[in-house]
Amino acid sequence: MVQRIRRRAVIATSGALGIGAFAGCIGEDIEDEAENSGDDDGETDIGEADPDADGEILSWHAGGTSGTYYPLSGDFKTIVEEHTPHGLQVQSTGASVENVGRLSSGDAEFALIQNDIAHFASTGTGIDEFDGEEVENLRGVASLYPETIHLVTSADSGIESIEDLEGASINTGDLGSGTQVNALQILETAGIDEGDFDEQNADFETAADQIRDGDVDASFVVGGWPVGSVEELATTEEISLIELSDDLREEIRDDAEWFADDTIPGGTYDGVDDDVETVSVQAMIATHDGVDDGIVEEVTTAIFDNTDDVGQKSDFIDVDSAQDAMPIDLHPGAEAYFE
Repeated sequence: MVQRIRRRAVIATSGALGIGAFAGCIGEDIEDEAENSGDDDGETDIGEADPDADGEILSWHAGGTSGTYYPLSGDFKTIVEEHTPHGLQVQSTGASVENVGRLSSGDAEFALIQNDIAHFASTGTGIDEFDGEEVENLRGVASLYPETIHLVTSADSGIESIEDLEGASINTGDLGSGTQVNALQILETAGIDEGDFDEQNADFETAADQIRDGDVDASFVVGGWPVGSVEELATTEEISLIELSDDLREEIRDDAEWFADDTIPGGTYDGVDDDVETVSVQAMIATHDGVDDGIVEEVTTAIFDNTDDVGQKSDFIDVDSAQDAMPIDLHPGAEAYFE
C-alpha cells in the first residue's frame, strides 16, 4: 500500500477544487511563473504538426525546454510523423503534474509524466493536489527510462550532504512539476521541513543560472543523465552532486515505494569523477481513455518499432522494458501493440 506523504501542498490549489478546476489553476500558475522568470516553457512548440490528409493533429505535452522530456518528444515527433499519418504538436510545459491536468481535461492526447505522479493521480492519493480526486480517465502507454534525482550545488558551497541544506536556498523545480514533488518528498524524509529552507521554483535552465550566479545554494534536477542544463553548467563552473547516503535512500524507498536506487556514473559531468549514489523514478508516456484506440496503437507502434531512431535515452527505451513499473491501466491501443 502506498504511504501518504505528509507535507504541504506543492501548489496553493487544493485538491478539493476538483480535477477540472485543478488543471486550469495549474496552467495559470505555470504561466505566471514562466512570465516572472522570463521562461517561455508554457509557449514553446517544436515545429508545426505535419499530418497527412487522413491524419490527425495530436497534442503532445512534454516538459521544460532544458530537461529531457522536450528533446525526447522532438524525437518522437519525427518518428510519428514519418511512420503514421498523424502530426504531433509538441508543447513545453511544467511537466508531470501539469501534464496530468491537461490529459484529464482532454487538452492533450499524449504527455510524458513520472510514474509516481501517474499513480498518485489515478488513485487520488499521495499528494494534496490529487487527494480524493482520482483522475479516472488517465491511461498508460509505455515506460521509458529512469529519471534520476540530481541534487546540484557549486563545488565551493561547502554542502556535502542533504542535511547541510537546512537553512539553505533550494530550487525544487518548476511549480507543479514532478521534480518539485520529488524534491519535497526527499527533503521531508531527510528531516528538512517547511520553514527549514528557502524554496525557489524555476525550470532547469534557470536553476543552472541560479547556481552559477550564487542565487541559490542547491537545486534539484530530475531527468535522465546527462541532463543538458547540468551538463552545460559543469562546462563553465565547478559543480558538485550531493550523494544520498545508504540510510537515507533506504528511508526514501520506505516512505515512497516508487523510488529506486540509482547511480550517476562518474564522468557523466565535467569535474564529477566519482559515481554519485541517488534515487530515481520512471519516465512514461501517458494518454487518456478518450483517445481513439487505433491512434494510440499507431503512435505506440511507430515509436517502439523505431527505437533506433530515438536520440535521447536510447539505451533504456526498448519494447522489452516498456511495461516495467507501469502504475496505471494501459490504454487498449497500447495494449494491442504490446500483446
